[in-house]
Amino acid sequence: MKEMTIKKKSDKVEEELARGADVSIINLIDQLIEKADASRASDIHIDPLIEGVRIRFRIDGVLQDAYLFPKEINNEIISRIKILSKLRSDEHQMTQDGRFRYVLPGENKFIDFRVSIVPTYHGENAVLRLLTDKNEESTLEDLGFSESDRKKIENAIRKTNGMILSTGPTGSGKTTTMYTLIKMLNSPGVSIITIEDPIEYAIDEVEQIQVNSRFGLTFANGLRSILRQDPNIIMVGEIRDAETASIAVNTALTGHLLLSTLHTNDAATTLPRLLDMGIEEYLVASTVSIAIGQRLVRKICKDCKEKKPMTHGMKEALAQTPYASLLANNDFVYKGKGCEECGGSGYRGRICINEVLVADNEIKEAILRRASANEIKKIAVKNGMTTMFEDGFQKVKNGLTTIEEVLRVIHE
Repeated sequence: MKEMTIKKKSDKVEEELARGADVSIINLIDQLIEKADASRASDIHIDPLIEGVRIRFRIDGVLQDAYLFPKEINNEIISRIKILSKLRSDEHQMTQDGRFRYVLPGENKFIDFRVSIVPTYHGENAVLRLLTDKNEESTLEDLGFSESDRKKIENAIRKTNGMILSTGPTGSGKTTTMYTLIKMLNSPGVSIITIEDPIEYAIDEVEQIQVNSRFGLTFANGLRSILRQDPNIIMVGEIRDAETASIAVNTALTGHLLLSTLHTNDAATTLPRLLDMGIEEYLVASTVSIAIGQRLVRKICKDCKEKKPMTHGMKEALAQTPYASLLANNDFVYKGKGCEECGGSGYRGRICINEVLVADNEIKEAILRRASANEIKKIAVKNGMTTMFEDGFQKVKNGLTTIEEVLRVIHE
C-alpha cells in the first residue's frame, strides 16, 4: 500500500479507528462522509483488498488514497451503507444501487448520495457519489466557457426548437452544463420536463422523471410520454441508443427545444455518431443547433500559485502536439507549489475546456453528404470554432490551469 496522500491533522476517522474492537461503525461512516465533504470529494471508493479495506476519495477528478481500514470490518461497513440506502442487507452476490441523504451536524446543509455496491473477489465494495448543490448558482462563465462560446450557446437556447448536445467521456461535466442551461431557461412562461438516469440534482419548478427500466420506463418510452405533457423544453439525460435518438430528433423537429448528452470524443464526432445510429442525414441537418465538446481540467490553487519558467521538457512535450505554436511566445507558465489548502497537489477545483460547434449552412451541407468528423471539424474551425486544445492552452496562458493538465485530459 502506497503512502496515503491526503494530509490529516485532527482526524476523527482515525480517532474512531483507534478504538479497535470498540469501534462504532455508525460513527465511522458518519466521520468518513464528513471528511469526504470537507476534502471536496465527489466520490468515496470503499474497496476490499487481501489485507484491508482501501478508502479513496476522488478529488478534482483524481482518485487519492485516504485510509486503510481493517479487513474484518468490511462487512459491517457495507451493511451500514445498505441500511442507509434501503438496500437488502442479506443479499451479497448481486449488484445493488441506492440513494440516501446525509444531514451534516450543526449545519443547514445536506448531501445526497448515489450508492453502487458490487460483489468482488475479496468482498463487496461500495462507491458513493456525493451529489451536493455546489453548482446551484453556476453560470456558463463559472464553468469556464469563453465569451464567444457563451454567445453561441445563448443564441441556440433562444430558439424554440432544435437540439443542443453536450458531448464528452464520463466525468467531463456534461450533466453540469445541461443543468446550467436548464436553470438559464427556467421561467414561469415555459414548461420544462427532464428524463434522467439518475436525477442528480433537484431543480425547482422543473418536472424531473427518473428512468426505471424494471418497470419499462426507459429514455425512449419516457420521451414518448413527455410529449403528451405539452412541454416547451425537454432534457434527455443521455442519448444511448438508436430508438432514443430517433424520438429525440423527431421531438426537436416538431417544435421543442431538446437538450441532451452523448458520448463522443469531440463536438465534430457528434454528427456522424447520430448518422451511425440510423438517423437520416436531412433530420440531423435540420435539428442539431450546436454540439458542445468538453473536458474538465484541474485549476491551479490560488493560495500557492506561482510563476515558473517553461522547462525544456515542457517545450519538447508541446512540440509533439499540433498546437505547439499556441504557447510559442510564452517563456513563463503558472503552477501550484502545493499547500495545506490544496492537500499538497497544487490544484483546487476544476474548470471546463471546451469547443462549441455551430451547425451553420456549410456544416449542414457536410452532414447531407455524410462528411467525416475530420472534415466537419475543419469546416467548423474555418468558420470560427475554438478547439478544446486551443481553449485549454488559452486557460494555461491565463494562469487557470497547467499544460500537463490539458495534455492529461485530451488524448490526441
